[in-house]
Amino acid sequence: MELLKIAFSKGRILEESLELFKKIQMNLEEISESSRRLFFDFEDYGLRIILAKPSDVSTYVEHGVADVGIAGKDILLENKNEVFELLDLNIGKCRMVVAAPSDMPEGAPIYRVATSYPNIAEEHFIKQGFPVEIIKLHGSVELGPILGLSDAIVDIVSTGMTLKKNNLKIVEEICPISSRLIANQVSFRIKSDMILSLMEKLNKIA
Repeated sequence: MELLKIAFSKGRILEESLELFKKIQMNLEEISESSRRLFFDFEDYGLRIILAKPSDVSTYVEHGVADVGIAGKDILLENKNEVFELLDLNIGKCRMVVAAPSDMPEGAPIYRVATSYPNIAEEHFIKQGFPVEIIKLHGSVELGPILGLSDAIVDIVSTGMTLKKNNLKIVEEICPISSRLIANQVSFRIKSDMILSLMEKLNKIA
């Protein structure tokens, strides 16, 4: 039996993804990051679920390792993979923002920005007419301004508590972020019935 290969993001969004599929009568509770398995077959549903790092999901889908995937809009904007964006699943909601030290005067110039999203950050500041030096970090970008590495950061926030704990404030919101259902361009043609069926079910509850 041919299976539809779906790439799920590991981490905080996995639980929300599993809950979403449960709502369309697909119980995938066998999936667990702690099992160390990288994929799970559910022949009753015609699915193979692949667990991937969030930043890799769109790459897996672009290259056909997965037919479809659940990826954050932040990853899609940053990686610019050639995939079809099918549906906003309305999970993993957060915001992409520019944040700076709480004591930074309003309107103060920003010259250096620390971020895990260099493409998004650079594009944003170029659009604003303020080219800045982008410093790419792979985590804990809040340390940038604290250690004097940068004037500000570009990062995703949900509650904003991490910013407050590090004496940072939101200066500007770049865009809202949520997870999307994406598809490989070839798979969308070859497995169109399977993909459209899944899309229709998810669309009813997303």
